[in-house]
Amino acid sequence: MGAACMKEQKSLVTNARTLRNNSTDAERLLWRYVRMSQLEGIKFRRQQVIEDYIVDFVSFAPKVIIELDGSQHRDNQQYDERRDACLRRNGFAVLRFWNNEVFENIDGVLALIRAHCLGQASPTP
Repeated sequence: MGAACMKEQKSLVTNARTLRNNSTDAERLLWRYVRMSQLEGIKFRRQQVIEDYIVDFVSFAPKVIIELDGSQHRDNQQYDERRDACLRRNGFAVLRFWNNEVFENIDGVLALIRAHCLGQASPTP
């Protein structure tokens, strides 16, 4: 790994740490339900670096990523599509939820996450 690549990776890790310390309200709410392996014993981490991206939540076994999107993602659809494609190439299922879904239907969000983690849901496109 070259010096520039190592510097870039270190910057991503620093940014991930900052994001963990400044979670959105939706992230804090979901984290209450998935932290400490509360969801079917599955361990999730938040704000983790995978390749060139920082993901909101990830479980490495099973390989599931959860992204919570606010209104800024409406303008970044192409970026999100490239990012999701990269993450899927790494073997991850990527689940995206709007922040309002987390606030208004946390039980439904958790049911979808649970189904994906237990292999009971169809794979994401």
